[in-house]
Order: sequence, then structure tokens, then C-alpha cells
Amino acid sequence: MLYDIRMTLEYDYDAPVHGGRHHIRVAPTTVQGIQRVIAASLTVDPRPARQTAFLDFFGNAVTAITMVEPHEKLTIKLSARVYVEDLTPPADLSPPLAELAREIAQYWSISPESPQHFLAASPRVQVVPEITAYATDVTSGTQTTLEAVTALCMAIHKDFQYDPKATDVETRPAEAFALRKGVCQDFAHVMIAGLRGLGIPAGYVSGFLRTNPPPGKPRLEGADAMHAWVRAWCGKSLGWVEFDPTNAMVAGPDHISIGSGRDYADISPIVGVLRTHGSHETRQSVDVVRVE
Repeated sequence: MLYDIRMTLEYDYDAPVHGGRHHIRVAPTTVQGIQRVIAASLTVDPRPARQTAFLDFFGNAVTAITMVEPHEKLTIKLSARVYVEDLTPPADLSPPLAELAREIAQYWSISPESPQHFLAASPRVQVVPEITAYATDVTSGTQTTLEAVTALCMAIHKDFQYDPKATDVETRPAEAFALRKGVCQDFAHVMIAGLRGLGIPAGYVSGFLRTNPPPGKPRLEGADAMHAWVRAWCGKSLGWVEFDPTNAMVAGPDHISIGSGRDYADISPIVGVLRTHGSHETRQSVDVVRVE
């Protein structure tokens, strides 16, 4: 599948910002055998005094900017063309959950893909006893690690209500779990917490999801949005498999990855510091268009 992606992030500040340093993570990256970035460009307005690019520890593309001149608005625009493979769902070559710990222990590596990084608590995801108990209950009776991950994905989709007003970007997994409400970020964090509680390495994927308009309706400009889903390590033979609990599915060709990490903190669209007072408003617009 070939896609053209356009995204705009706008920040309107109540008072002028005097300087700022930010790391921006919104550009898709090439994932061998899954997706290939053909072209990508990022523009920032006003123009930064300094702008550099690098890959972080997990291989995510980062643009670092330094703002010097006062400004009341910051606009970030991404334009990219990405090819995503239409892969068949993986065969279940994963071990029984009881044997997964042994395979993890045999994985002697600290590379970014190592499951060792994704077992313990991380900045935004704690191992919560109530979530672990829930994950244990909904996966009882499963025979393999892949079956357990799939069961938890489907259970979250069934038991949780999508409600953008129930949570915000700072909501912790324990809060979203208690509410049984939230958005894709919350569903992903709850699933990650549950999988880690079971001893299954799990991480957070940020990206875009192509959405289709209802039959007979035109496609709306800016209707798509950034999305989040989960990757789980299902043993040495199967490796990492991605799941979308918001939509009860294995991630497929309509999922375009920006990158991944332990949780949202590792792959948030923009982080940094600035000097100002007052609050700010944020607007986001995304278009994901399939190129026929």
C-alpha cells in the first residue's frame, strides 16, 4: 500500500515565547520488511535558529530545534510518502506463556529490539496489580503467548469505551483502567501494563491510521489522526507482533508507524522546554491518502 501523509501541528501561546528547545518525533521511519519511507520533509514556522536530525536509541527519527526569536505561534508540518507491505497475519509459532520467560532469559542483548527493555515499569506505564489480575483472567485458557496477547487485545476492545473526553495525555493506565474509558493512548498503555504483568514484553507504537468514510460520503480533509497501538514480543521464533486494541485487530497495512518505545514518553510528538507564561492551545490535522 502506498500512502501520502500530511500532518499539521499548531501551538498557539497566550503570551510570547522567548526561546525554546524541542525534540519532534512525527516523521515515519523505514521498518525492514514492513514499511519503507520513500520521501519525507518537515517544516517549522517560525524558522528555528538551529535544526538538526538524528535517530534516538529506539531508532525513531528525531528533529531537534532551537527557537531564539520571540513567537506566539509554532506550526509544524509533515509531508511524507510511505509504502506499507500488505502482510498476512503471522503463523502462531509462539511458545506457551509458561516457557516465554526462558526464551527471554536466553536473549542476551541490549539492542533496541531486545525484549529485556520492555518487561519492567517505564515512565508512563506501571505494573498495576488490578490490571495484572484482569489480564490473567481474560487470558486464562489460552495455549500460546500469541493467543494470550490476542485475548487481552480483544478484551480491552470489548470492555472499554472510546471516549476522548474521559482522559487526557497525562492520564495514567491505572486511572483509565478504573474508568474503563479513554482513547487509543489509554488502551495501548493498559494493554502494555497487562502484558508486562503477565511477563510478556510489550511496547508502544505511534503512527497514523488510514480511515475510510462511510459508503457514499466524501473523504474529509484532516479527518485522520495520529494513532497508537501495541507491540508484543511473542518468543524468539515469532518476535514482535503489533496489535491495535482500539480496533480489535492485528496491525495491518493501514497502520503507518512513526516509531516505537516503552510507552508514550519515548515517542511523544514533541517534547521540550520554553520560557513563557500562561497556557497554550494545540490543534492537529492529519491526512492519510492512499495512492492508487
